[in-house]
Amino acid sequence: MKKLSILIVLFSATAVLFSCSDIKRKPSRIYMPDMFYSRAYQTYTDHSNLTKEGVFYNEKPVVGTIARGEDMPFPLAKDAPGDTTNYAASKLIKSPIDSLTPAQYVETERLFLVNCAICHGPKLDGNGPLYKGGEGPYPAKPAQLVGDAKYEAMPEGQMFYSVEYGKNLMGSYASQLSRQQRWQIIRYIKMKQAEGKANTATASK
Repeated sequence: MKKLSILIVLFSATAVLFSCSDIKRKPSRIYMPDMFYSRAYQTYTDHSNLTKEGVFYNEKPVVGTIARGEDMPFPLAKDAPGDTTNYAASKLIKSPIDSLTPAQYVETERLFLVNCAICHGPKLDGNGPLYKGGEGPYPAKPAQLVGDAKYEAMPEGQMFYSVEYGKNLMGSYASQLSRQQRWQIIRYIKMKQAEGKANTATASK
């Protein structure tokens, strides 16, 4: 019985020693070594050795990939001062959003009121708090998005360009709104424009 106890103790000690060793970490053969030994990007580490190992690495995103939150890329850059090439080209860009659900409409209207109505007015008539019928602190009337043929005929892509980069006295809203939110606001404007035209047509009958 005593010998059996000694054997059990020795077996247990041997098992503990083997489990604590690094034998399992250095197998003689590894299936798919690239997956076993990760070459993943590690923050704040030197990656210059990757090239020496035969791994191509230039710290740039893979061509064709889209950054998180930028699932609706806009292909045109901001024009240089005095140039309007890309602004004119933006007329041909179609909106990726062709409709709003009731819930999206409510949220987009809220975003418009928070970010745009201060200039363009809650009714999109250009009479926001900054203008206030000429009595506000802003001397020039902002764009009348509903009821003005110029802006009702403006293509969605050109509207997006103005919101993305700013135009004339209007600044960029790229830092306040995501690209999806910007496209949704433009869809909201187009819906309000169509609603305004319908109301005008009905009143003229």
